[in-house]
Amino acid sequence: MTKPDQALIDKAVGGDAEALSELLKQHGPSVRRSLRIDPSWQGVLDPADVMQVTYLEAFLRIASFDPKGKASFPTWLRHIAENNLKDAIRGLSRKKRPQPQRRVMPTNYQDSMVGLCDLLGVTATTPSRNVGRKEAFAALERAIAALPDDYSQVIRLYDLEGAPIGDIASKMSRSTGAVHMLRARAHDRLRETLGAASLYLGSHGA
Repeated sequence: MTKPDQALIDKAVGGDAEALSELLKQHGPSVRRSLRIDPSWQGVLDPADVMQVTYLEAFLRIASFDPKGKASFPTWLRHIAENNLKDAIRGLSRKKRPQPQRRVMPTNYQDSMVGLCDLLGVTATTPSRNVGRKEAFAALERAIAALPDDYSQVIRLYDLEGAPIGDIASKMSRSTGAVHMLRARAHDRLRETLGAASLYLGSHGA
């Protein structure tokens, strides 16, 4: 790694958005060229879709990148891109072979929130008597509100309102593959935010 590259990385990890933008400009094209999308998915998924979500994730996660670690910045960025691509294909595959049990199909707002929490795998510890369902819903709402706009929009439209993926893609001017990527990353961030929280969403809420 050259000294200019190392200097940019140090600045980016320290929160310099311009430095990170320059790194993405330098290394993003090679990562994009390395992506291999099966021809069967190319009509609904483009490398540009993958890179848009990858760049967003890079901005969200750059502080966790270790400049002194074994992985170089291009390797780190490629790993993010490949994970996004895998999630897009996984979501598109499920669309071809629907699994209703994996879908949160809300009948009302509370059921939607409980279903989303179950889907995220957020488990409740022994709840305080002072922490009831309303407080738990408020914690989940705060976590959703803190997401980047595209992430929160996907969660609200798909997971909470039950909108069809095609309608969401049209509303967001995204491909269906991109919507699946955004949803997967949004779920990741919600798990990180809520994983340490004690959310009581059972049937005996206050």
